[in-house]
Amino acid sequence: MPPIVSIFKSPPDGGRGFHRDMRVRWALEEVGQPYQLRTLSFSEMRRPEYRKLHPFGQMPTYEDGDLVLFESGAIVHHIAQEYPGLLPVDRNAKSRAVMWMFAALNTIEPLVSFGNFGHLQQRLHELSVVLGDNDWLDVEFSVGDLLMVAVLRTLSGSDFLEESPNLRSYVTRGEARPAFQRALTMPASLIRSA
Repeated sequence: MPPIVSIFKSPPDGGRGFHRDMRVRWALEEVGQPYQLRTLSFSEMRRPEYRKLHPFGQMPTYEDGDLVLFESGAIVHHIAQEYPGLLPVDRNAKSRAVMWMFAALNTIEPLVSFGNFGHLQQRLHELSVVLGDNDWLDVEFSVGDLLMVAVLRTLSGSDFLEESPNLRSYVTRGEARPAFQRALTMPASLIRSA
């Protein structure tokens, strides 16, 4: 049986893929791993049976046999470790990809989420300098890029990305990936209700 990813039945963003379950779906699409979606309403997320999967009653969850994970970063890391395609083979490049995962989730995302705009502007400038004219953060697309793009795309249309054309292009490249597009469209054949 393919893994099951829990997602919002009626996403507050209107299905634009800004919720953290999108990261998990994108990672699964990148590695070519079939999966199923479990759609849940806000009230279903509060039920005791769902709290056994996710003690905080949030999205997403990932179920694969007897393995249950929550936290999008942990799930994406698991997928990258389990299936080829998101982590480089070279040992050092693999460590750098994981480093960029942490940078996306621990350095950039908190500033985006909590509106610390002065620090965000500084961090985005620093990220822009590192990216330079490169397509990806470290030669080839990796799980680090997947999470960084997922975090940065929430700033799409804002002055923050407009001030850094290379970051705006970076996000556009990520969103143009076929795996991202497949995850965004969520084929109805994958959806199953709770």
